[in-house]
Formats: sequence, C-alpha cells, structure tokens
Amino acid sequence: MTMPAEIQFKDVDLDAVADATGKVVVFVDLEGKLSAGARKVNALMRKALARFVESAAFEKMAAGDLSTLAYPAGMAAEAVCVIKLGRRPSSQEARKAGAQLAKAQGGKDLLVLAGSVARADEIALGLALRGYSFDAHKTEEAKPAGAVTFMVAQPEEVAKTAAPMAAIAEGVFFTRDLTNEPANVLTTDDFAARLAAMQELGLEVEILEEDDLVKLGMRTLLSVGQGSDSPSKVVVMSWNGGGKEAPFALVGKGVVFDTGGISLKPAGGMEDMTMDMGGAGVVAGVMRTLALRKAKANVVGLVGLVENMPSGSATRPGDVVKSMKGDTIEIINTDAEGRLVLADVLWYAQERFKPVGMINLATLTGAILVALGHENAGVFSNSDELSTAFIKAAAAEGEGAWRMPMGPAYDELLKSRIADMKNVGGRFAGSITAAQFLQRFVKDDVPWCHLDIAGTASVKKETALAPAGATGWGVMALNRLIADKYET
Repeated sequence: MTMPAEIQFKDVDLDAVADATGKVVVFVDLEGKLSAGARKVNALMRKALARFVESAAFEKMAAGDLSTLAYPAGMAAEAVCVIKLGRRPSSQEARKAGAQLAKAQGGKDLLVLAGSVARADEIALGLALRGYSFDAHKTEEAKPAGAVTFMVAQPEEVAKTAAPMAAIAEGVFFTRDLTNEPANVLTTDDFAARLAAMQELGLEVEILEEDDLVKLGMRTLLSVGQGSDSPSKVVVMSWNGGGKEAPFALVGKGVVFDTGGISLKPAGGMEDMTMDMGGAGVVAGVMRTLALRKAKANVVGLVGLVENMPSGSATRPGDVVKSMKGDTIEIINTDAEGRLVLADVLWYAQERFKPVGMINLATLTGAILVALGHENAGVFSNSDELSTAFIKAAAAEGEGAWRMPMGPAYDELLKSRIADMKNVGGRFAGSITAAQFLQRFVKDDVPWCHLDIAGTASVKKETALAPAGATGWGVMALNRLIADKYET
C-alpha cells in the first residue's frame, strides 16, 4: 500500500541550518514576529526574510499559507519556505500549513524549524495526508520523496503525540488506495485478501464466502452479485482493545464495480464506479487505524463485497427477494443495489454482535450530491445522541457532515403492491427514502447512523488535505468518535 512520509522529530540545532540541503521551513506569526528558527535564517539571508515579512505579499497571506523564497543567500538550501501561522493555531490551520508543505516539497528534503511552534504534530499530520499520490499503475519510475525532519523543542513529547496521528494517516492512505484502485485489480477476492492481511496488525478477520451467505439467508446481498463472475463475500474485522463490553459496529457497502446491473447506467462517467466500494474502504481504514494505535475499544467492522454486473443470471427489475431479516423486497431498479447489500449486513451485525451502536457508510445515492454537493456527507439517524456526537467529531476533524431529515411519511414511497417494500421510492427525496429503507433493518433499541458519502468519498478536484481522487473522508471522524465516546 501507499505509505505516508516518515517524519523524524529532532532537537533544535540551528548551527546545522546553513548547511541543510533541499528546503528549509520557517514560521512567522500573524503579526510578523519571526520564530527562533526564522531569526536564524534571516541572519543567514542577510535580513532578506525580514524584508519579505514587511512586504504586501506577506500581508496578503492567510493563516497556514506558504510562500517560497528561492536560492537564499548564505545557505546551501535551494529554497526557504515561509509559513504564516498564529501563535495558537487551530488544528485545521496547522494541518493546512502541513498540506502546503507537502505541495511545496517537490521531492526535496525538508528541514522544518518548528522549535516551540504550537501544534507541530498537527502540521506533520497535514504534511503526511497531503503527500499522498496513487502511482501504483504508472510505469515511470517513482521519484524519491525526500526526507522530512522537524526540529522541535521537545522532540520526544511531540513524537509521542504524533504517533497516533501517523496511525490515522496510514488508515486514510489505506482507504484512498482501496477507493482509487481499478475494479480489474480490486476484485472481491483481492479486497478480501487485503483485509485478511491486517491480521498481522492484531485484527481478527473472518471471510464469509457465498456458501456461508446462503446458509445465513443473505439473499438480498447475493442478489446484487449474482450477475458477476466475482464471488460475493462478507468480511468481518474485529478489534478487541476494550473490556468485556459489546462492540461498536461499522458497516460498509463494498460494491467493487457498479454497472447498474440490468438497469444499466449511462456510459458517461461509469468509469468512476470503481469508487462504489468507498464505504467499505472507510471501514477498512478505520479498523487499520484502531489496530495501529492500539485503541482501547471493542469495534467490529463488517463489509459486504459484491460486483453489480448485467448477465443472464443477473437480478431483473420486478424480481422479489427475501432478506436475512425475513422481509421481502421488490426490485424496481437494480442500480439501487447498495441498500440491498447493507440490509443483510446490518441485520447480521446486530444478530451476531449485539452492538452498543452502529454506523454504516455507503456511496449510496446521487440525490445526496444534489442536496449537499461535495462539501458534506449526509447523516441520517434514529439517535440524536449518536448523530450529534458524530457530527461533532467530523467538525473537529474538518470533515463536512450534515444531518438530513427522516420520517414515517417517506415510508409511503416504498410501498409495494406485491412485496413488503420496494427498493426505491421514486424520483423525489431519493437519499431520504434510501435511509428509510435501511432503517427497516435496524432494531429499535440500536443507536444508528447512515452516512451517505457519495459526494465526499472521491472528488475531481484537490481538497485541503488530499489530491484529486479518493479522499479517505470519514476515517478521521470515526476514529475520533470512537476515541471520544467508546474508548475505556
């Protein structure tokens, strides 16, 4: 998998600055006050840094912005990167600064003169997250990334607080790799194998094959994958870092490619449907993060892995299938397949693990894109407490999330003449009727959130902490939720 940059934290040694190669990074506060490292560099540059700080260009910089001064006099470095940052920056400002460093690095060594600058660990996290690049299928030889060294006043303490953030970055990278991977590589078999490999991190991983799913009665999940040569699977990942308490459950939609089935999607943009397993990717990334940082919580992650293809054996519009729960579903549109996968996995998670709470993630509806665009995921819930806690965690991590309405009136749109329900409710309120469908497979006493991440899992333009493509949205928010609410 793609690995985040390895960042070293060392004691401040300003005598080594003059001979440092690559790029040297200094910090200046919002009022133009130079940090200790910046003062050293300013002296080496014959006060050129101070002149820049007095310029209109520096005045226009916002907190977290970066400017580059090339070929500084008196230094071996090829550039000095100047970051404008307040004395008490927010986490998002610090991460933004780190992301700007990743963009400016250009394969060169970075010496970051952080000294006593606040939130050096968050700056390092931003650098790591934005340094991602998915190059697995490019034939050109990868260029060396360059070493990253932070000189800080208390390196051991900063390294200690940065360690769990490094685990977060690795979890995000794992999610991004999975979501970016083409479907001829990330088959259901390959996906399951990558998850099974996490046993070496201490996760318990169990793979349920098609015969197992038949015995369990997961007919709605199996109906989605029956037109594909790739076998459908459910993978169960367990992290038992807490006591004897029941686990918190994460459930992810893992449609490795979605043609729409018999209800075939238009050709334009269908290539993007490699990301339709984004929900399962996030669950996998969270589980990796929890294992790497040895979280003191019990969490189970379940993903339904299928491929939705048209063939002579594919499910047809008009077919009726019975869920593991026992409810019957009339399939109106085979392109509304994610909810069929989740229905059985949600029910199985509750029957087997009796979770204290449950969140499912899915790139479920185009309707959520119409409602919220790419800035926020849709949050649907039967629990004010759980939804509020998640939205608070998402806000703290800078991951947009917005609660959407639910209500019995929307259930009217799911009524079927020949079965217990239809799998779609028509043109209007599409993301809400999808959530109402899923809620039918959630027990009344289980706090639950459904996160529709169709707009946030993968994007066409870069974001603050990710290049274009898979974002890894949700890994940080869910990790924080678990840390805040479920760790012992």
